[in-house]
Amino acid sequence: MAPTGTNTHTLADKARTKVGKANAAAKPTIHVAKSKRQTKSGSTNKKLTSSNNRPKATKSDTVQELLRSGKGATIESMMQATGWQSHSVRGFLSGTVKKKLGLKLESERDKDGTRRYRIVEQAKAS
Repeated sequence: MAPTGTNTHTLADKARTKVGKANAAAKPTIHVAKSKRQTKSGSTNKKLTSSNNRPKATKSDTVQELLRSGKGATIESMMQATGWQSHSVRGFLSGTVKKKLGLKLESERDKDGTRRYRIVEQAKAS
């Protein structure tokens, strides 16, 4: 039974009081989150080059340029240009070029048996 009187604090009450005073004395820390696209230099657009402020060509753009060239492109040439593996190049041709972009892709074999892919410009309907 606790003694009656003015001094009836328990040990837990004293501990809470000390912790509360210590937390009140500490300065609050404010964290400011950077946006996901912000870099250390403060630049927010990673696709811009610093020298000429033109958009940097993406791997997708590079492959499309190869496919639009007159002779087309081989899987190996697209692999070298992008650093992708062969299954990634084929997936890009099927999923992005054909399905998402809706472009007509033509495939031919050369005299030496190498398969070349190219984008065929579709005639505009009048």
